[in-house]
Amino acid sequence: MVDSDTEDTSWHEELAAALLEKCDFGRLRNICNGRQIPQKFQAQAWKICLNVSNKADSLSSFDGIFDLPEQAQLRKDCKEFIDKFDNSDEEKLSLASDLESVITFYCKSKNVKYETSNGWLDILGPLVAHRMERSDLYNCFYALITKYVPRDTQKESASFQLFRLLLMYHEPDMCNFLDTRKIFPHAYSSTWFSSIFASSCGLDVTQPFWTLYLLQADPFLTFFLGVVILVNAKEHVQSLESSTNPEEIAECLASFPSQLEVDDISDFFSLAQYYASKTPQSFRRDYQAIFTNNIGGSTEPIEQLEMALCLQVNPAELFQAILQGTGENVSYFVVDCRPADQYNKSHLATAFHLDANLMLQQPLEFASAVKALFTAQKQAIDAESQAAGEHLCFLGSGREEEDQYLHMVVANFLQKKTQYVSIVSGGYTALLKLLEKESEHILKSCIVTQPDAASSDDSGTFSLSSQLGDSPQKLSEKGAALMGRFTNTLRTKGGIMKEKVVEFIKNEGIEEDRHVSSEDTGKRYRGSSMQPVFTIADDEDEGDNLSGSMSSDEERRELVNTEVWLSKPDVIKSFECQEVKDNGHTYPGHILLTASHMYVLREAKDRKNFSYIMARRPLREVVRITSKKRCTELITFRYGRVNKNNETIVYAIDRLYLPEAPEATKLIKQQIVTCIEGPEAIRKLDRREEQALAEEQKKKENRTVTPEVEVAKSVENEADVIAEEKEGTTEEAEEVTETTPDSIENDSEGVKNEES
Repeated sequence: MVDSDTEDTSWHEELAAALLEKCDFGRLRNICNGRQIPQKFQAQAWKICLNVSNKADSLSSFDGIFDLPEQAQLRKDCKEFIDKFDNSDEEKLSLASDLESVITFYCKSKNVKYETSNGWLDILGPLVAHRMERSDLYNCFYALITKYVPRDTQKESASFQLFRLLLMYHEPDMCNFLDTRKIFPHAYSSTWFSSIFASSCGLDVTQPFWTLYLLQADPFLTFFLGVVILVNAKEHVQSLESSTNPEEIAECLASFPSQLEVDDISDFFSLAQYYASKTPQSFRRDYQAIFTNNIGGSTEPIEQLEMALCLQVNPAELFQAILQGTGENVSYFVVDCRPADQYNKSHLATAFHLDANLMLQQPLEFASAVKALFTAQKQAIDAESQAAGEHLCFLGSGREEEDQYLHMVVANFLQKKTQYVSIVSGGYTALLKLLEKESEHILKSCIVTQPDAASSDDSGTFSLSSQLGDSPQKLSEKGAALMGRFTNTLRTKGGIMKEKVVEFIKNEGIEEDRHVSSEDTGKRYRGSSMQPVFTIADDEDEGDNLSGSMSSDEERRELVNTEVWLSKPDVIKSFECQEVKDNGHTYPGHILLTASHMYVLREAKDRKNFSYIMARRPLREVVRITSKKRCTELITFRYGRVNKNNETIVYAIDRLYLPEAPEATKLIKQQIVTCIEGPEAIRKLDRREEQALAEEQKKKENRTVTPEVEVAKSVENEADVIAEEKEGTTEEAEEVTETTPDSIENDSEGVKNEES
C-alpha cells in the first residue's frame, strides 16, 4: 500500500467514473489497488463492497411499532450516541429516530435482543456520518453485522478461541503471558470484534480503516488486526509490574486501538496481511460458521475449537504445500510423531521422525531428538531443500489411543514458546485417504515405504491399500537425502532411541512358543505336581512377546462394577496399576489378588466406575516375576504350563506398572507359595526368618573383633557370594536369581533383598 502523503491522485478520476457507472466490486478493487479511497467517495464505495448499492429498501416493511422489551434503554442509548455528533438539534432528533428504527426492525426481524454492549450503535456511527438514506443505512448495517461481525461474541465463543490460537501461532510468548495471568481474549477484544474496531477508534480513523477493510473482503482479517495490536502492545504490557491487576492489563489492551492515527492505517493493514499470509489457511474453511450460518455444514470443527491445543492444518493443505515446495508464504517442516514401527512402514519423504513416546519413556533421548529436530530444520532451510520449512507441523496417526502422547509433545513445544506450531487434522490416516485419489506417480514421489512392506495389484499399479508402494520413493533426492542423514545421525547420537523405548517396555517378539527348560528355570518345586518356577529378579528381555496377544479373557472383556469387585470378600488385596502394552500404550486399572487367582481389571473409558476383566490368572501357573533395574515399578508376570516333555511353556505375559510394587510382589509371592505348598509353608518361612534374626543378634553380641576386621570379612564373604553366583549364570548384562521353595525356606533374607 502507498502512503497517503505520497500517493498518486490521478486515479481518482477513473474511480469517480466507475462509481457513476455503478461498477462491481471487482473493478472497484482493481482501481483502488489497496489505496485509500477519498472520503467523498467512501459512502458509495462501501455500498458496492457490501453489495447493497442496488438493493431494495428492506426497512419499508417495518410496521413502525416500537415495543421491544428493552425499547426504553435503546431510545436512551440512541439519544446519547447522537449527542456526540456536531449536528443541529433537529438533525440529531432525526438521526436518533433513524438509529432506533434500524435497530428495532433488526431485532424484530432476526429475533435478537438489543444490549448496550453489543456494539451496534458504534457500527451505525460511521454510516450516519456519511449521511446515508435510512434505507441504505439499514442495508449497510445488516450487511456489516452478517458478514464481518462474529455471530457469537460470548465469553467462551469460538471467535475468541480462534483468536487465541492465531495469537499462539504467531506470538506464543504473548499468549502464554496472558494465559498465565488468566487474561482471556474476551476481556480485551470483545469491543474490537463486535464493532469492527469502531468503538475503540475515532471517526476520523474508523472511516479510512473500514475502507481498506471492506476492500479486502476478508472477515477473518479482523483477528489478524487484533494480533498486530497485541504484538505492538507486548513490550509495554510485559514491562508492567507483576502486581498489576489483570483487569487493568485487559483495559490497557482494549484501549490500544485508540492510539491509531490515520497515517498508521496503511502500515497497520500491511502487517495484518503479512500475518494472514504466514498462517495455515485451513481455519478459513473449517471455521466459516463463526461469521455465517453455515446451513447444512458440519459444526464439528467449531465444537472442537475449545479443546484445540493449537491450529490444525487440513491434510489437503499440507499435501498441496508439499507438492509446491518452499514458497513465500507457509512452508511446513513435518514432524512425524507416530511410533517407530508405523513410521518405518510408511511415511512422508520429507518428514522428520520424533517418537512421541520418548517424552515420558526416555526424557533424555527426547531432549536429544528435539535438538536434532531444530538442527535439521535449520540446515534444511539453509540448503533450501524440499523438507525445509519454518512452520512445524506435527503429524500423528489419527487414532486417539496411538496419539495420546502427541498432544503432550506439542504442549511441550508451546510451553517453550515455539513459533508456528500446528497439528495435521486427522493425522496420517486422513492424509493417506486423501492420497488415494492421486496418481501413481505422485504417490510414489511423496511416500517412502519399506521394500518388504510394498506391493502392487495384479496390473502392477501402485496400491495404497497394501502399505502404499512397491519401493522407497522420495519427493526430492536432495531433501529426502538430507532428512535421511539426520535420521541416521539421530539414531547414532541417541543410541538408537526408538529401539530403546521398545526394549524398555517389551521383549522382541518371536512367533513360536517360548519353551522354558529346566536349564532355564533352575530346580523344580519338589513335592508339587504343578512344578512352576517362581523368580523375582531383573527383567532380562528374553525374547518372548506374548503380552500383545489377546487371551480368551481379553476377548470376552466382561464389564463389571469396579467398586463391587474391589470389595468382594474373597479379594485378599487390590492394587492400582497400569497395563503396559508392547506399543507403549498404558491403561489404568487394578489387580485383585484372591486365594487362587490374580485378576487384571482395566478401567472402562466410556463408563465411569466400571472396568473390563482383562485377565484371570491362576497363581499356580505363575512361572516368573521380573522387574526392571531402571524402573522397579514395572513388573512382568509370565504364566506357563508343563507339557508332557516336562517343559514349561510360557503362554501369556502381563506387564504392569505398580506404584506399590514391593508390597504387591511380596504378597503375590506369599500367596503363590500358599497356593502350592499350603499355609504351613508361610508359617515355616516366618519361623525361619525369626530364627535367622535371633541368630544374627546373638552373633553380634558375641563379637570381639574390631569393626575394621569385621568389614574386611564382610567384603570377603560378599565377594565369595558374588563369585559363586557368577559361576551359576550365563547372563552378562543383568543378574537373575532363581528362587525355589528350598531357597525361600533356607534364605528368606536373600529373597527380601531381591524384592527391594
